Amino acid sequence: MTSSEVLSMYENIAGLTNQMAAAARMGDLDRLGKLETECATKARAAATGVAATSGAQRLRKIDLLKQILANDREIRDLTDPWMNTIPGMQHQ
Repeated sequence: MTSSEVLSMYENIAGLTNQMAAAARMGDLDRLGKLETECATKARAAATGVAATSGAQRLRKIDLLKQILANDREIRDLTDPWMNTIPGMQHQ
């Protein structure tokens, strides 16, 4: 995978997490679940065969990772209260 393909993959994942956050804000848990499955598939692909990046591409990759993590935090903040109402799903 080339460094351009790596950035494209991270941009795709960041876009999916943006959509996931929007679904969580709207309380659309069905859409959130579907997007989560798609995102997990893309993330597994990201874990293997990723070329190293440098310079501007590395900085862009870092920005995308920060965006993904921020989206993840927002999704958790929105869904944790709901998850805690389901028996057996409480976070430890």
